[in-house]
Amino acid sequence: VQLQASGGGLVQAGGSLRLSCVASGGTLNEDAMGWFRQAPGKEREFVAAIYWDNNLKNLADSVKGRFTISRVNVNNTVFLQMNNLKPEDTAVYYCTVGRFWRATLAETYDYWGQGTQVTVSS
Repeated sequence: VQLQASGGGLVQAGGSLRLSCVASGGTLNEDAMGWFRQAPGKEREFVAAIYWDNNLKNLADSVKGRFTISRVNVNNTVFLQMNNLKPEDTAVYYCTVGRFWRATLAETYDYWGQGTQVTVSS
């Protein structure tokens, strides 16, 4: 499975961005799709994940109320709508596919995209 993320960029604090990720080259079946992020000098951290039914979702406490995750299975695409962005959201955002939508550890996910940079200025 190959994952291609897009939608990153530079935005001012309080602004919004929408990340997209398309999966290809395999069958996702009932896999979860999600997002992690990694800031310079920090470990990769969980952001959000969603089950194939587009209903069961898991979000990190730091983004609840600001970020929304959704997916379109027919297109094997997952989205991350990010509102009210803060400078601390600055990071490379990685799309991922795994089997457990509740999982928050990076090592429990099976496939990774190349990452897209999100920079939030104050």
